[in-house]
Amino acid sequence: MFPSHYPDVEIPNLTIFDYLFGSLAPEDLDRVALINPATGVETSYGKLRDDIEAFAGALAARGVGPGSVVGLLSPNIPEFATVFHGALRAGATVTTLNALYTAGEIEKQLVDAKATWLFTISPLLPQATAGAEGAGIGTDKLVVIDGAEGHTSLGELLGAGEAAPTLEIDPAETIAVFPYSSGTTGVPKGVMLTHRNLVANVAQSRHVMDLTRDDRVLAVLPFFHIYGMTVLLNIALHTRASLVTMPRFDLVQFLEYIQTYACTYVFVAPPIMVALSKHPVVDQYDISSVRTLLSGAAPLDGATAERAAKRLGTQVLQGFGMSELSPVSHMIPAGRDDIPRSSIGLSLPNITCRLVDLETGEEITEYDEQGLIRPGELWLKGPNVMVGYLGRPDATAETFTEDGYLRTGDIAVRSEEGWYSIVDRAKELIKYKGYQIAPAELEALLLTHPEIADAAVIGVLIEDGEEVPKAFAVRAAGSELSADDLMAFVAERVAPYKKVRQVEFTDVIPKSSAGKILRKDLRARERERAAAAGR
Repeated sequence: MFPSHYPDVEIPNLTIFDYLFGSLAPEDLDRVALINPATGVETSYGKLRDDIEAFAGALAARGVGPGSVVGLLSPNIPEFATVFHGALRAGATVTTLNALYTAGEIEKQLVDAKATWLFTISPLLPQATAGAEGAGIGTDKLVVIDGAEGHTSLGELLGAGEAAPTLEIDPAETIAVFPYSSGTTGVPKGVMLTHRNLVANVAQSRHVMDLTRDDRVLAVLPFFHIYGMTVLLNIALHTRASLVTMPRFDLVQFLEYIQTYACTYVFVAPPIMVALSKHPVVDQYDISSVRTLLSGAAPLDGATAERAAKRLGTQVLQGFGMSELSPVSHMIPAGRDDIPRSSIGLSLPNITCRLVDLETGEEITEYDEQGLIRPGELWLKGPNVMVGYLGRPDATAETFTEDGYLRTGDIAVRSEEGWYSIVDRAKELIKYKGYQIAPAELEALLLTHPEIADAAVIGVLIEDGEEVPKAFAVRAAGSELSADDLMAFVAERVAPYKKVRQVEFTDVIPKSSAGKILRKDLRARERERAAAAGR
């Protein structure tokens, strides 16, 4: 077992609201918490806290409290913080939904999470309405944050004048959020994270991260994803930094916001880092205010990191995490130039790691002549680790060892200096532009097509190093279905990032004797093709 390089930090026994806002000092009240570039409106920490309390009171007066689950379908806007933390302040559990979801995907998550309310914005109302109806959520419980005819608005709830409730909940036992993750395999599942999980990960990360109250953070990574939820929203608020919200990524707008608001700390996913390192438009903007770029959500290669750092004259760091870890477990500390940029850095305080041979199940502890431990699956234990998967004791049991370690599904090495690098993965998830895609979910959808007899999906690399979903499909007898038709069928039914982007028709899908799809055989076939083509 490898304990953290850092001493343990104290994890306060507080709800996430009390941890973030309970210590607001008088001098903090007028500090800018959130900036909306679309309107120029700034929200102070004092107003944000008051709005959260008012929203919690309005929810409590309508019967929302401990045991209630509310859905939040919204891109990054300042009001997200009010709704998200207001619901938690009322004692409810929040399940955040991807703002790109179709009506069917919205319905599926709301039903699985047993949500009874949904909060959204007017541009997303058509799919939100259809999804809510399918989940049995009526118009009276579908709140449109910015207002829409026939729906309660956020402004109406804030103006109700209801007092926030007195809560008596155990932060270590009360589930705060249900973000959805596919784990190491399978379809998306609700990840049960307690208030203590969220508090712990803020405390652990802040010990390593050099974010300060004087920083301006460009919040482009979505708050509905656990990375944005914890690393951008919660950590920035606890630090008393300012968040500049950005509803969706557009490179030119991204650069304009950095220049206009002199953003100093920017969290990105690898595709954004690639653009910053290569795209010619970057040179047209003054983004010299940026002192740190921190990449997460998917592996970042060292060459891209070094290229971006040199071009922008800034510090580039990388971290690692999973929804199941609230999400951060590793991070390159600021100023540690001795750690390779391709590394995920050191484990955070209070985290114990193990590297395990997948073939033998034995723990790997010996270093080679290069000062590295040979690759093994990374197992983790710490106060940020989830309680389990909602309604899925089978998947929970598969993910945890008998002694409480979480199997990450990622293959890592460890240096004698204590830094880790991810070198491969045992899990079958596809990572596209920082989003995770479950092959099993797409396979199930493909099999609903009347002309498809069998199907498998894997991730394949394309020219820019991005991983995209590729479907291997067996046509039904007599079918002349084309690849374009099949890709269009999928595209109509999933969020844009989940679209199948390559199709190969085949006579048979390789499977084990137990009937499990052998995706590893398909991946090996693709690697051989790439090697033969010199890619």
